[in-house]
Amino acid sequence: MRRIISLIILAVIAVGFILTFSQIPFGKDKIDVANYYIKKGIEETGAVNIVTSVVLNYRGFDTLGEVTILFVAAIGLGTVLFVEKKVKEIASKSEDRSKRASLILRTGSHLLFPLILLFGAYVFVHGHLTPGGGFQGGAVIASGFLLMYLAFPRQSIDKKSFSVVESLGGLIFVGIGLLGLVFSGYFLTNFLPKGIPNTIFSAGIIPIIYIALGLKIGFELTSIIDDLLGRSR
Repeated sequence: MRRIISLIILAVIAVGFILTFSQIPFGKDKIDVANYYIKKGIEETGAVNIVTSVVLNYRGFDTLGEVTILFVAAIGLGTVLFVEKKVKEIASKSEDRSKRASLILRTGSHLLFPLILLFGAYVFVHGHLTPGGGFQGGAVIASGFLLMYLAFPRQSIDKKSFSVVESLGGLIFVGIGLLGLVFSGYFLTNFLPKGIPNTIFSAGIIPIIYIALGLKIGFELTSIIDDLLGRSR
């Protein structure tokens, strides 16, 4: 029975690939894609950052796949660490003191942590205007939490709150894509006013997606770090 189901799934995938590639006019009417993005990018997307217009508009579906891969990797890591038997560690007070971070690191982390979060938010909020975006801003946010882990090794995050924010980020991304499908007939098509280029309120749906991505990536990477450090503890 499993073999039959596997063959059916493979057949469906094969048909999907055949239908997809049969619609692509390989070798016909060649278009200089790079020049097209440069000339038409701002006009069609409203984003002055051409890389952003490509990542979240022209190939936004591919970006959704990258986010899905990271999500699956986080689930896999969490599953592996969850099924392993945890060994209870009984540490003495002297051992706890020896594992404490230095006073400089603990004090500095309190000062730098909010600044790192602010910088990460700035990176993904301004992703359509400057180099950066959701992935970069999310990584910066995760580095702030990593700094706190280095300063306070015994601390842990609220898994439920982080999971809620992470899930909302993914749902917003997919929801905006579906709204584009409803309003324009294409997934992730912009359906909001593009605004004035070089202003914060421009580029249509791109800033919203970047905010959702920044929160999702930041909280997802932090959860992975927490799982790894929890295993070491």
